[in-house]
Amino acid sequence: MDPYVYKRILENIRDAIVVNQDGKTKYVNSKMLELLGYSTDTEIIGKGFDLFVHPDDYKRVLANHERRLQGEKLNTVYEFRVVDKNGKTIPVEIRVNVFEWEGRPATLNFLIDITERKNAEAVLQKSEERLHELFRNSSDIISIFDITGNFLYVSPSLKRIAGYLETDLVGKNFTGYIHPADLKSTIKNFSRKARQRNKGLAAEFRFRHADGSWIYLEALGYDCLDNPAINGIIINARDVSGRRRMEEQLLQAQKMEAIGALAGGIAHDFNNLLMGIQGNISLMLLRRDSADPDFRKLKSMESLVQSGADLAAKLLGFARGGQYELKSTDLNELVSKTVNVFGRTKREIMIHQKYGKNVCPVEVDRVQIEQVLINLYVNAWQAMPGGGGDIYVETDNIVLNDADLLPIGIPAGAYVRIMVTDTGMGMDEETRRRIFEPFFTTKEKGRGVGLGLASAYGIIKKHGGIIDVTSEPGHGTIFTIYLPASSKEVLKETIDVKTIIEGNETILLVDDEESIVDVCGEMLGVLGYNVLQAKSGKDALKIYEENKGKIDLVILDMIMPGLSGGETFEMLKLIDPEVKVMLSTGYIISEQAKKMMQRGCRAFIQKPFLMDELSQKIREVFDRNE
Repeated sequence: MDPYVYKRILENIRDAIVVNQDGKTKYVNSKMLELLGYSTDTEIIGKGFDLFVHPDDYKRVLANHERRLQGEKLNTVYEFRVVDKNGKTIPVEIRVNVFEWEGRPATLNFLIDITERKNAEAVLQKSEERLHELFRNSSDIISIFDITGNFLYVSPSLKRIAGYLETDLVGKNFTGYIHPADLKSTIKNFSRKARQRNKGLAAEFRFRHADGSWIYLEALGYDCLDNPAINGIIINARDVSGRRRMEEQLLQAQKMEAIGALAGGIAHDFNNLLMGIQGNISLMLLRRDSADPDFRKLKSMESLVQSGADLAAKLLGFARGGQYELKSTDLNELVSKTVNVFGRTKREIMIHQKYGKNVCPVEVDRVQIEQVLINLYVNAWQAMPGGGGDIYVETDNIVLNDADLLPIGIPAGAYVRIMVTDTGMGMDEETRRRIFEPFFTTKEKGRGVGLGLASAYGIIKKHGGIIDVTSEPGHGTIFTIYLPASSKEVLKETIDVKTIIEGNETILLVDDEESIVDVCGEMLGVLGYNVLQAKSGKDALKIYEENKGKIDLVILDMIMPGLSGGETFEMLKLIDPEVKVMLSTGYIISEQAKKMMQRGCRAFIQKPFLMDELSQKIREVFDRNE
């Protein structure tokens, strides 16, 4: 075709065009002149590519040109940069064809200015980098799923939260990682999301951590199925395990508080009944020796009463922790003592002991803490398949602060921690949640009534601490106790010898239960005391006022209708600031009782009590003031 005709045709094409032959420019159209900023083609015709091709791209463009002329099949479209007359760099896309110009091979080059496209790509690239950085540093897990629930993408935070690498999950279905109990509802939520486009997804479920444990995730999702760049459902999942743990602890604490109030009230009334029985048995035994035909029966009845009192004590231990005599104690020594006692009776169990150095003292009732530890050892032993296994007992100092996930009910501060771990069968989630409830047991008949761990819970709580449990079926159980550390010096343990001690002072006995007033009044009389009796707080005030200066001790019930024990005590102090009062109740040392002790009450005795216990408590009050 005549070059003149070519020029007429090429001039009407919207792209910038240049014809190159033998390394020289043979033709440029007006669009090419406009692109490069030249006014006439004479400024370009006869010049090589080096006139307008960017120096860094020149060799590549020239090589492509020559190879095409030699018949090589290369991509006809590629990108490079040109430099206009004023030195401005312009990115272009070129489409190359080989044809004949004036009877010899040449290249016909169509150029398009792609500046806007490159700017858009740069913006997109920056946006993608920003988005990737956002995903990389997100505290949540950001995932993209296809419509069937397969992972397409997972953000790097997956490793920190769930322990997996992205490659561990991509291509796999999410259903393989959901807790069986949550699977049905999670699949339902995801399926609804996939069906109902543009609908939000909100769900909470347990997700399997790489170490096999379960974490709680709260997920929010939205679909981008219509976005070709994503073509999936985006899920933003947040680890809420700490929050769920706190919520469970709060609900558990509230439930245990309610059960405890009920259990405490029952135990209080039960102890009052036992007091009436025990008092009469004690009086009858005083008049009989071992040769009496009824002596053995009475001792048997006393043993049964004591069993009932032990049962009530466990209920009280759960409800409010029972009666305490706090002493600064070396926990290492106390724990070691209980381990040795238990170990001698269960030689099939291997007990491993690890005691922290310089463990802080704790202020505890030693008998109560021993009871807690023995209960934990027995529970661990009974959880062992075939009766054999290992128990690990550890102690150490620990400081819990506001940054820690503090268990509900204890403040930040210094604690001593006791951990009892067993290699037993473990327990499921439902059992773990109920393990501290009174009368809840998984044991067969005859192996316990379900009060051991309940009383342990109440005892530790009353000491200002907390007891926690973690367990999974087949993986044993860990009981963890936190007790507040003390700076007081450790007191050496002493052994009390129980004997009946008589006296001759005057005692005012105050109780609203007629049976208790009668039997306890007779017990005091047998002990040699002059006894005055009152069946209400109002009567007690009247009798004390009438006998002011003659009454040496008031034994005062805590729980009474009308004027309570606390109110009666305060009014007695108004009559006589030096009044000696000993509290007596079938309940426990409550906060009110503690305040009364701090304001001058001399002693506390819990019903049902034996004759020797009563006599010694009374003498302690009198001897303390001699």
